[in-house]
Amino acid sequence: MLNLKEIFSVTLILFSVIDIIGSIPFIIIIKKREGRIHTEKATLISAVLMVGFLYLGQSILQLFGLDVASFAMAGAIVIFIVAMEMILGITLIKDDPDAQGSGSIVPLAFPLIAGAGTLTTIISLRAVYQEANILVGIILNLFFVYLVLRSSSWLERKLGKSVFAVLRRVFGVILLAIAVKIFKNNVSF
Repeated sequence: MLNLKEIFSVTLILFSVIDIIGSIPFIIIIKKREGRIHTEKATLISAVLMVGFLYLGQSILQLFGLDVASFAMAGAIVIFIVAMEMILGITLIKDDPDAQGSGSIVPLAFPLIAGAGTLTTIISLRAVYQEANILVGIILNLFFVYLVLRSSSWLERKLGKSVFAVLRRVFGVILLAIAVKIFKNNVSF
């Protein structure tokens, strides 16, 4: 049964974890590198990952003999590399000419939108909220993600090159801190 309070809570939790607003500089970088963002493709793949993890997350990880911490650390490493690109203004993830347009999948759909943090949060939410309410929260977040991706060209024009350059480095440091936090929270000695 749908519960508005649960839907609101789930939506806010996922919104803060996905942080699509904070990812705008990164989205613009992907757009520049790829030539365009495949908005529908990125949103659809993110939806498949998020809904798939809602229903099959624990089973998928167990099938490969993985735990949530290992999955989160792998996502943290990818986020770390992307953050270094943003801060240093270099390209570590080289374009594959055979995979043109894949930037909408990696690193946009995964790990930026439906990354380790989002997917592990979805698994955790199952312990507290009903699946139907989580599903509605996922759909609401994907709608907002779609709007931000769709308006990336407009946002780029409004920001301007100098503001974009500063934001790219600032958000690169924030992304780096997120990667370190995910790594720190999931490493065990």
